[in-house]
Amino acid sequence: MAARSEGDPVIIKKYANRRLYDTESSTYITLERLAQMVRQKREFKVVDAKTGEDITRSVLTQIIMDEEARGSEMLPVNFLRQLIGMYGDQMQAVVPQYLEASLEQLQRNQSQIRDAMAGAFAANPFAEIARRNMELFTAAAAGRPAAPAGAGGGDTKSELADLKAQLAELQRKLDKLGE
Repeated sequence: MAARSEGDPVIIKKYANRRLYDTESSTYITLERLAQMVRQKREFKVVDAKTGEDITRSVLTQIIMDEEARGSEMLPVNFLRQLIGMYGDQMQAVVPQYLEASLEQLQRNQSQIRDAMAGAFAANPFAEIARRNMELFTAAAAGRPAAPAGAGGGDTKSELADLKAQLAELQRKLDKLGE
């Protein structure tokens, strides 16, 4: 067998007994290992060991089914129904390119989306209270006193007054939202 060059995909052979053989490492691997390779952006091609037919698409689909069955649900039922409905439709030829381009755009914008989500949560007063409560709980569980964020180890009365003022402000905001 010829040596694999850097740009060539790793060839994975699938045998009749459903075992997957990695020709690069000369070992049998699992679908979970193939999923890791996808996440690592390693290129591979799965071929039927007997016929040489490229079966990469069906193996990748199997990985998605396994992930969904394990509870890592990403594909909404309505999306799946719409996708199935497009098989045989005039748009079937366009759908793969559209989905691929959409996912590529999502990946390019991933850091911007994460930053926007972090900003949305940072501006949430409830998130701040939850963070402070978690700090207090963690400190209490460790058996040490904890000062609220921003406090320089002040006395308990001023800390309590500060928390009461913050709660009153939140209540005012909630009352405004309820109007």
